[in-house]
Amino acid sequence: MRKRNEESLAAETTGESGITDRQFVVALARGLEVLRAFRPGDGTLGNQEIAERTGLPKPTVSRLTYTLTRLGHLVYLGRIGKYQLGAPVLSLGYALLANTDVRRVARPLMQELADYANASISLGTRDRLDMVYVEHCRGSAMVTLRLDIGSHIPLATTAMGRAFLAALPDSERIYLMEAIRARVGSDWPRLRDGIEASLEEVRQRGFCLSVGDWQSDVHGVAVPFVTVDGSTVMAFNCGGPSFLLDHGRMESDLGPRLVELVHNVTALMARA
Repeated sequence: MRKRNEESLAAETTGESGITDRQFVVALARGLEVLRAFRPGDGTLGNQEIAERTGLPKPTVSRLTYTLTRLGHLVYLGRIGKYQLGAPVLSLGYALLANTDVRRVARPLMQELADYANASISLGTRDRLDMVYVEHCRGSAMVTLRLDIGSHIPLATTAMGRAFLAALPDSERIYLMEAIRARVGSDWPRLRDGIEASLEEVRQRGFCLSVGDWQSDVHGVAVPFVTVDGSTVMAFNCGGPSFLLDHGRMESDLGPRLVELVHNVTALMARA
């Protein structure tokens, strides 16, 4: 029974099914789940809120938050009885970003395109069944998406997520699509059709579109990016309100410009 429970937790904490690794440390996974419960803009969370977000029993959450507080990863605010993330968590995130060379190379090109498009240009990689922004540049538009570094967007319905899927080896893509199918249930046929259409777009044109697939008033176009050594798959996107990014503009102008941006970043990375 305990082995089955550990396997279930492993699947839940990764968002993917079929994990049966005997080396999986459940206690560590639970602690990381508590940290992941904090989202951009949250500020503070109490044990009950963390329990609801993680699905863990509240007594377990209480022990984990106590331990994480002792380690400095959480800070307890006794006046309101809630927790906020501590500085060590921020240090881990910035260590990752500082060691991502593609951000340094790509940012000037991203900002140039953001200014031209009057929209947001972002670089992201996969986090479970989401994409997480690791770099983000804004244009001068007064109305933009409220997203920034660390923001998560869905893998299955966004241009960035679908471009990422297009760059994966077949076995990895099939595995993730099966995980998406298990999560979304009856909505899977619609999402599958959208993903497959985007895969074909990337094969034919190098980029794919999401026209209201994620949110009805949000459009996006994205291009996959694979590091020179082939070790890391990411994706660049251009996203914004639908009235700024109409289908024709994304297809004829911004999509090709994103493809060119990726070619330029790849060339610069190869010389570095």
